[in-house]
Amino acid sequence: MKYYFETYGCQMNSAESAALALVCKERGWTEADDSGGADLILLNTCSVRLTAEQRAFGRIAHYAGIKKKNKKPLTLVIAGCMAQRLGDKLIEKYPQVDYVMGTSARSNFPLILEAAERGQRAALDINEKAVFSFSRSHIEEGQFRSFIPIMHGCNNFCSYCIVPYVRGREISRSPENIIEEIRLVGGRGVREITLLGQNVNSYRWEPSDIDFSKLLKLIAEEIPKTAVRRVRFLSANPANFSVKTIEVLASDKIFYRHLHLPVQHGSDSILKAMNRGYTADVFINLIKEIRAALPDITLSTDILVGFPGETEDDLQKTLLLMEEIKFLYSYMYHFNPREGTKAFELPNRIDENVKKERLSRVIALQKKHTNALLKARLGSEEIVLIEGISKKNADELITRTEKDEMVAVPGSKPMIGSFGKLTLSSLKGNTFRAEKLEVIKE
Repeated sequence: MKYYFETYGCQMNSAESAALALVCKERGWTEADDSGGADLILLNTCSVRLTAEQRAFGRIAHYAGIKKKNKKPLTLVIAGCMAQRLGDKLIEKYPQVDYVMGTSARSNFPLILEAAERGQRAALDINEKAVFSFSRSHIEEGQFRSFIPIMHGCNNFCSYCIVPYVRGREISRSPENIIEEIRLVGGRGVREITLLGQNVNSYRWEPSDIDFSKLLKLIAEEIPKTAVRRVRFLSANPANFSVKTIEVLASDKIFYRHLHLPVQHGSDSILKAMNRGYTADVFINLIKEIRAALPDITLSTDILVGFPGETEDDLQKTLLLMEEIKFLYSYMYHFNPREGTKAFELPNRIDENVKKERLSRVIALQKKHTNALLKARLGSEEIVLIEGISKKNADELITRTEKDEMVAVPGSKPMIGSFGKLTLSSLKGNTFRAEKLEVIKE
């Protein structure tokens, strides 16, 4: 039997798809090269933005059409946040869908596989209110990087965000289970791990009174016993970022020298309307504390413009915050009302043309900062993780610094997955180039 997955959205979805793939392999299934050779197709969907759902609808319609014409049995499964949000409405719209498996119902997946093996349809009541449980492992076979979920869900209820409604309340994973997975992936040659959570730094394991900073210390103690050499995490909320976490990051070079901290806006009135839980000054002071402890760190962020009620003065405050901090890069987007969120009901929506014009100014300023920060790094000697072959030149490798900068350098496929030394010699767009790569022997 063969399976084929399509995964959309965040790294958490990627990790969960990897865990489901392991379930398939444990039952003797193999991965199909393409959807045409599959006995089961699973779409792991995203609901964060309307465009993500629209894309998923297109793929569901595509596979529903194929299933209508298909003579051989095909099991079609819709998983992830969109499945959680819409539930049986998806089957009503697309009767060819066999199962809708929300974010808390993955324990049913082995039963779905078993039914597919028998050529039957499982008589399941997919319970969208089931208690979420973490998978034992999320490793992708043959990969040298691995995502490790440490918590799930979100309690923040930012007014524009659908995540708490489709992922549920925060649940932390036991530290023993996290360390066990790190040992597992480290034993299989993984060099870099990314700790995942919708609000990763709100992690707290009550039975042992272990918060995020204490978990990081435990991980730092375990890492030297494994092949892992880099640890990063996504995505941290500024409102939950503690001094103790900063101290732990500064104390051990195992942690990435890059942080993604979504500020979203620079105006206090808009931050309050977004229910972000901090002011612009609180955010700026947090960055000052981080940079005092980690002078070499780079920063990235999310910026949302055109929120209901946003004025030109509000936008100017966002631009001023960007000038103050100078992010290496930003994920920038304008507000789109998301049904089911508080912001969907807010008055004083901004005209589409105004939103786009404001976003263009934010993008232009970010490009300026990115270019200046990257140019200042030319000549620096760096240790990089060799990630793969360049899409533009088969004789070049793409590598990544511990500051989350991309570097293209001549090299060959056997080097992939190793660490190397190089010098940032030139810059093309936002990608550095280096003339020589020296693989580090371990």
